[in-house]
Amino acid sequence: MLTAFTAALLLITVSELGDKTFFIAVILAMHHSRRLVFAGVIAALAAMTILSVVFGQAASLLPKVYIHYAEIALFIAFGIKLLYDASKMPAAAGNNDVVEEAEAAVKQADLQLPKRKTPWAIITEAFVLTFMAEWGDRTQIATIALAASYNPIGVTTGAIVGHGICAAIAVIGGKLIAGRISERQLTLIGGCLFLIFGVVAAIEGA
Repeated sequence: MLTAFTAALLLITVSELGDKTFFIAVILAMHHSRRLVFAGVIAALAAMTILSVVFGQAASLLPKVYIHYAEIALFIAFGIKLLYDASKMPAAAGNNDVVEEAEAAVKQADLQLPKRKTPWAIITEAFVLTFMAEWGDRTQIATIALAASYNPIGVTTGAIVGHGICAAIAVIGGKLIAGRISERQLTLIGGCLFLIFGVVAAIEGA
């Protein structure tokens, strides 16, 4: 269980910092109550984590050999892709493309809601935007892969704690930190981490 917790915590924390969901939380927290934004964001990420773990547990019913090789292939493929993406990024901090996507998503949601928002409307907006941005993201797929092979409670707890750390950073000091985040370095670390998990999975299987 401790291994599952640690694996999920590391993977989620590194992958989510500077991600689209991170900047959505940053932008929302600049205009609304931080506590309400945090509540909506963490609720969405917890729901997505639980859903991903359920998918992973369902996948674990397949023959173990298929799960094993699929897990190795996913982690190594993600690792190689992230390292390739990092090689194409500028060394300077920041990620304008992801920020622009987050801003566009928030702006579109704001247009569909009344100008004077209730606390429930703010929580709902944060929940929906975060859930939609996270759907199909690499962290969701990685959580599914981890849950198929590791203790589901450990994966769930580790992933939610990792998401909570990133969400807290985003809503508390995201505006100051966002400009100093080097997406290239985070992507490199994430790529290496995925490759390490792929190698560990291969060794454990052997």
